[in-house]
Amino acid sequence: MIEVNIVGTGNVAWHLAKALGAQNRAVVMQVAGRTEASLKPFKNMARHTVSIEELSPSDVTIIAVSDDVIAEVSSQIPFDNTLVVHTSGYTAMSTLSRKHNKGVFYPLQSFSKDDTSINFAEIPILVEADNDEDEKTLRELGAMISNTVQVINSTQRRQLHLAAVFANNFTNHCYTIAQDICEQYEVDVKTLHPLILKTAQKALENGPANSQTGPAKRGDIAVINNQLDLLENPDHKDIYNALTKAIHTTYGKKL
Repeated sequence: MIEVNIVGTGNVAWHLAKALGAQNRAVVMQVAGRTEASLKPFKNMARHTVSIEELSPSDVTIIAVSDDVIAEVSSQIPFDNTLVVHTSGYTAMSTLSRKHNKGVFYPLQSFSKDDTSINFAEIPILVEADNDEDEKTLRELGAMISNTVQVINSTQRRQLHLAAVFANNFTNHCYTIAQDICEQYEVDVKTLHPLILKTAQKALENGPANSQTGPAKRGDIAVINNQLDLLENPDHKDIYNALTKAIHTTYGKKL
């Protein structure tokens, strides 16, 4: 049985607590948060505290907070020489306090607290540790809730997080722009749903480079210029230009 503390009450902390609480080989002992209100959703999962100093040692203490406070939170944990990990895709393991055995437990997914469709078994968990024993503990903990656990270093994880920003965050913003255009002209955005699903399916099955289509790849300058004229939002126009140029550079079409 692996005993776990969780520091943080955000989306990642919530889904980790739920996933770990749904199996019987690990137990969430304590959850620490800044306010009683933020801890309310966790009240039936574990003991909780608004004071990090009240945490008791556990096999693994998971810090699931924003990147900019990981170092500060790590330094506040009241016990030494136990395994303390963060869940960030970007932050180096070395950011954690030197008084701890350091590690990373990074679930590669976009989390929303109210998303009930998340299946943790399908989420890759990327782990890193200072030593073989702690790495083994993190691999075992990851395997309890995920079918995919990989050991990667901080440099690899940072690059993977960057790739995820392109694959998820930037792509989702393009969906937002598409929705804005549809709403402006009173077109049902659901008309795009089959296209969105098919694009993702083709990228996974054939590779994104082999699946690219559209006026930028074809070098269709007339369509490109006409669509730029249609865009009223200057930010949208800048994004259209930047992506068109990037596709042109990748596929070598003369525009």
